[in-house]
Amino acid sequence: MGKNRGPVRAVGVGVSVVLLVAGAAACGNDDKKDAKAGATAATSAAPSSKGPEAFAAAGYRGLKPLMAKDAGLATGALEAAPVSLLDGCTDFVYQGGPAPDKTRMDAEAATEARYKDLNAKADAAAGKAPAPAGTLPPGASAKDAAAAAAGSAAGAKDSAATAKLMADATQSIADMWVAREARDKAFLATGRVSFAATGLRELVAPAEAKTAEGIGAGSTLDDLQQAYGAKGLQLAKSGKYELPVEGQQGWKWEFTVDGGKVAGMAVANRDIKCV
Repeated sequence: MGKNRGPVRAVGVGVSVVLLVAGAAACGNDDKKDAKAGATAATSAAPSSKGPEAFAAAGYRGLKPLMAKDAGLATGALEAAPVSLLDGCTDFVYQGGPAPDKTRMDAEAATEARYKDLNAKADAAAGKAPAPAGTLPPGASAKDAAAAAAGSAAGAKDSAATAKLMADATQSIADMWVAREARDKAFLATGRVSFAATGLRELVAPAEAKTAEGIGAGSTLDDLQQAYGAKGLQLAKSGKYELPVEGQQGWKWEFTVDGGKVAGMAVANRDIKCV
């Protein structure tokens, strides 16, 4: 038995080596699995380098300047039902935006119909305005004087009616401005897209949108000036801050500021008429 102890001990050592190697390999595989799992977790936890889409003059959510209405609806970015038909344009909101307000749309239609009717009549009346009555010649008869007086009275009556018509037509113009402002205010936060017969003429940003420079609803006037002051930002007669879009003639950035902060922004071409 003493002779066999050496080989048995050798076999034992060999088995131990095999077990150690196998254990090391297993640990190595476990380490690799742990490293892979850690890398996967790190990748999952890492934020995406691609942030939200910037609101840009070149387009937003697949909608681009001068795009046809049907093409705009085909992008799926807009609700299908228009929310305003004022001035002959067709306006839509982005997906998830407010439903059409029939009461407001009916009021817009009535205001616009009155505006068109009164201004057409005012234009016609202005073209038919009577010539001023001349003075009676010396030695005119009583009959001539009576006829002249009657003519003056009729002219005065016509002039009064024309004056009232002109006043009503002027008021209808003011009413249209009020209707436009009410529409713009209704969609200042939700956003709006306006199409003329020739294509998209106005993109109004939703409240969550921001430009590439980080400007959006809630930005301060100082932020706005720092971002675009050197590029030509100016306060317009409309009360909005405007900035020409480089390379897009007629197109402008428009920023509505209220209480020292940006309340809304749009990219629009006001030279494009609705109809």
